[in-house]
Amino acid sequence: MSVELPSTIAARVEHELVIKKSRFIATLVPALSVADADAEIAALRRHYWDARHNCVALIVGRHADQQRSSDDGEPSGTAGVPMLEVLRHRGVTDLVAVVTRYFGGVLLGAGGLVRAYSSAVSEALDTAQLVRRAVLTEVGVDVPAADAGRVDNWLREWTSGHGGVLEPPTWDEAAHFTVLVPPTQLGPLADDLAAFSAGSLRLETGADRVVDLPD
Repeated sequence: MSVELPSTIAARVEHELVIKKSRFIATLVPALSVADADAEIAALRRHYWDARHNCVALIVGRHADQQRSSDDGEPSGTAGVPMLEVLRHRGVTDLVAVVTRYFGGVLLGAGGLVRAYSSAVSEALDTAQLVRRAVLTEVGVDVPAADAGRVDNWLREWTSGHGGVLEPPTWDEAAHFTVLVPPTQLGPLADDLAAFSAGSLRLETGADRVVDLPD
């Protein structure tokens, strides 16, 4: 099996809740680093300059290992941490969540704020397109041009049944295929390819890569 990693989101999403006249606008933005996240936070705070609060939760890193939150003036623990807990629970990374609040004049209390901020992020995630990720091993196969079409079809069928990804080939006097496969499937791929090609084709194993997987 492939080594599954936290998912991420394919694109920016925005979702709004109105609770007792307060507007909670959740914006989720892909961010590949803390610096990227900080830039998005600054841009959103400029855009919503007239809001009472712009609360933040971010998770970045291959294994979701960099995390941060901010209540931005809300009572301690009622905004940023609940937002971050939603991201953790949903198993995502490489994104920043900013929930902008326009105060409606009615106090929600600590419990109401926790529910509002966590619900805003959770419902925004429900509308996002998630991208699964995994660690796959890169494998190269060099194929004579005359056999490229037949091998291409075979590799497509093999990868679709074994959790792999076939990248577009490159060409010179031969076709050069790159296959990304779960590490546990390296042996089966080598055996199956040898049987298919009567031993004429061989694999060249490369590095592990983090790959966005199709649904």
